[in-house]
Amino acid sequence: MTESAGTATGTQSFGPFTVTSHERLVMRDGVALPLGAKAFDTLIALMSRPNEVVSKWDLMALVWPGLTVEEANLRFHVAALRKALGDGKDGARYITTLSGRGYCFVAPISNAEIAAERRPAQRTELPPVKLPNRLQRMVGRDDAVAAVSNKLIGSRFVTIVGPGGVGKTAVAVAIAHDLLETFSDAAHFVDLAALSDPDLVITSILLMLGLPAQTDDPLPALLAHLGDKRMLLILDNCEHVIAAAAPLAAEIFHAAPHVHILATSREALRVEGEQVYRLAPLAVPPDNPGLTAAAAQTYPALQLFLERAMAGGAQIALDDANAAIVAGICRKLDGMALAIELAAGRVEAYGLEQTAALLDERLNLLWQGQRTAPPRQKTLQATLDWSYGLLSDTERLVLRRLAVFAGHFTIDAALEIVPDERVDRSRLFDAIDSLVAKSMVAPRPVGAMMRYRLLDTTRAYLLDIEPNETALAARHATYYRRWLEQAGTTWATVPSADERAIHFSALHNVRAALDWCFGTGGDVGIGIALAAAAAPIFLAMSLLIECRRWSERALLAIDPPSRGSAEEMHIQAALGLTLMFTRGGSEAARAALSRSLAIAEARGDATNQLQLLGRMHIFHERMGQFDAALGYAQQSLTVADAASIALAHSLLGVSLHLAGEHRDALSMLEAAWHGPGTERISTVHGFDHRNRAGISLARELWLQGRPAAARQLARQTVTEAAQMDHPITLCIALIWAVSIDLWSGDLDGAEENLDRFIAHAETRSMGPYLAVGRGVKGELAIRRGDAAGGVETIRACLRELHDAGYELLTTTFNIALVHGLLALGQIERSARLIDDAIGLVEQGGDHLYMPELLRMKGNVLLSLPEPNRGEAENHLMQSLELSRRNGAKAWELRAAIDLAEFLAERGRCEEAKRLLQSALEGFAEGSETADIRAAKRLLG
Repeated sequence: MTESAGTATGTQSFGPFTVTSHERLVMRDGVALPLGAKAFDTLIALMSRPNEVVSKWDLMALVWPGLTVEEANLRFHVAALRKALGDGKDGARYITTLSGRGYCFVAPISNAEIAAERRPAQRTELPPVKLPNRLQRMVGRDDAVAAVSNKLIGSRFVTIVGPGGVGKTAVAVAIAHDLLETFSDAAHFVDLAALSDPDLVITSILLMLGLPAQTDDPLPALLAHLGDKRMLLILDNCEHVIAAAAPLAAEIFHAAPHVHILATSREALRVEGEQVYRLAPLAVPPDNPGLTAAAAQTYPALQLFLERAMAGGAQIALDDANAAIVAGICRKLDGMALAIELAAGRVEAYGLEQTAALLDERLNLLWQGQRTAPPRQKTLQATLDWSYGLLSDTERLVLRRLAVFAGHFTIDAALEIVPDERVDRSRLFDAIDSLVAKSMVAPRPVGAMMRYRLLDTTRAYLLDIEPNETALAARHATYYRRWLEQAGTTWATVPSADERAIHFSALHNVRAALDWCFGTGGDVGIGIALAAAAAPIFLAMSLLIECRRWSERALLAIDPPSRGSAEEMHIQAALGLTLMFTRGGSEAARAALSRSLAIAEARGDATNQLQLLGRMHIFHERMGQFDAALGYAQQSLTVADAASIALAHSLLGVSLHLAGEHRDALSMLEAAWHGPGTERISTVHGFDHRNRAGISLARELWLQGRPAAARQLARQTVTEAAQMDHPITLCIALIWAVSIDLWSGDLDGAEENLDRFIAHAETRSMGPYLAVGRGVKGELAIRRGDAAGGVETIRACLRELHDAGYELLTTTFNIALVHGLLALGQIERSARLIDDAIGLVEQGGDHLYMPELLRMKGNVLLSLPEPNRGEAENHLMQSLELSRRNGAKAWELRAAIDLAEFLAERGRCEEAKRLLQSALEGFAEGSETADIRAAKRLLG
């Protein structure tokens, strides 16, 4: 702490001491005291409130702002401060302790301007610092350094535990450097990695301390030397000599009360006094398609990768596109610091995309690291060789077999798959317990269950040593087939994403098993059954492309004798649904669904028959064949029992709603939304029928004159769909919520919901939905005055939807087009289009929109160069009467507004007034929409 002479400004003094806070300097008679950082902070905090009791909690908050520390840390630094000041010696008194209250600075303080020659403090018996250099910058470990430092000060003995390459040594070295002043530079680092003989552990410590090591029993001499010493002792890489290192650390801990021990190991030492800190890998960005560069850069693993890559000469301008690539690399490497550094070193040669591709093909365990790295850390291979070599034969065998698991697994799965004549269940328990302790298997709680996994680097290493045995892989695939079949019965009662996460955690193993089954040397029979059992989980997660791929692969593998089986029924059903959502109303989708329904009928399987009727119902709706969809919905009522009646109510309610049968639709939809059995309508069959009933009910409420209730219910269904974490269900809820926003005249709300709809459709490659989103954007453009752009957008959208066989929204887009064409003055085109649209409704059956089409027909007739006023009034009256007859108050009001304007222009004002007043009656109190406001303005 030798510094050049200078004038200290703004100093304070007490007794023989001067304190310069901005220089963090305490001097006695011109000599700088060796005071640790936290001891200095404690002094400043007490001096800031002289002759005042400062509670220990206030003091800790001042010295460790924003951190929670143990009281022992404060006692330690107060004791160090008193010792440095000589508090209590020769009658000197500076700090008093008030039991149960806190501390008080009692010495008189004065301000002074002094100049002093700063000389090094006179130290006695201060051994030289023997630490490795710390990293110039350590990424993402500030919290770990702070937490371990606090533990170390408070409990004196901490072991940092973690797998090889996670960064244990780097954290330990950083802690030692941070605490140098606290221990007056008495810090000793003992690297045990190079030792091959456990007996040399104590010898290494003696040599580090400069003590002779010739005696037969050096332990008493070592303990005697350390007994009154105050120092930090770092024991690095204890795992391979743990039998000697653990008891020795315990002996030192008990015999030397002022020695603090910091150990690093791949397993805990498991001795008295030890506090274990398990160092986790660096946090990695989530697997999120919407990940931005700004969000990705907040994750330490990605920060480390970028720093090391650019230090190696790579030029990376991080943007939203390549952020996903870097995030994928970091996830592949499990956030392991060493693995990330090694991969980052390849970017300069290969580039980001090729580096990621090489990792996807095969984790390269032989990539070289820094020349100065210890031999065990020059490559991942060397690091894993080191860890693997420390295991017993049984542990190695069990670890190699655990490599059959991809991702997390439960102890139940391991007990079913791993044991055979070489490893029984009891030995398996012991081996897994030991492998967890040695950081070769990572435990993780998921819900109330503990799950385990191998890091990807470890798994790649083990599969390189010994690929999975055929019998082991078959047991693995069979286990997950049975598990899926059993879990499939519970989907309907697992509505939230958090609850479903427990079920979905096995998905990586399902994929690995499918890969093996349909690969070279796999078991196709198990694969077909597994694909059938896996379809519900893929659909529940809206993994449509993946579900389609495995379904197509399984169907190709089914031999003739297996045709008509339950497995084929499930696979055909999954294929039909995925084709429908990804490619529209293709003939392949119709054929798959029809084949599945035929199998269900032939097998007398009423449960699956009902579900397939539901899929056929929505398929024909999307094709624009609404009368056919209504037929399937009516058929579902004859198949459903008391437990599944809610599903039939949902199907029929939606069909009646689209058919314009509003009163019957309302009762059916309310039964599906509120009635018994609604909790059983789950996403396992592609989408949530209860939620679909709810958003359809919201539309029905709007049409029947309850707009506030409609919008509230729409928000509720969207919220519930989002909580399910199921994109198909959420897309259905959002697009129907958009229709309510548009009907109400809330264009901003419509656009907000529409943007969410498009984003979710993109994440699951739902092509028809993306076209729908663009079409509604066109309708919004027309509403906002850009008729030309909106018309062109809708026309392009309709061409794309026609090609995909998606006609569910054709009528609504035609109505929007008529508005746009009228705005552009293209009256004759709008007249032809409105006639075509009316014909399509009469042919297809979506009579919901007939009142609107008749109203628009009347407006088109009035817009002709030679208006046909008689026919126009006739069409407006037809719209009004049809709306009244079917119970569509909202359509009735629109027809009444247009008709009232027509009548008023012809001097029939009283008739127009009565018409509007009648149309406004029956709306719920407080109702407010753009149409209601227009009607009230017209009345005024």
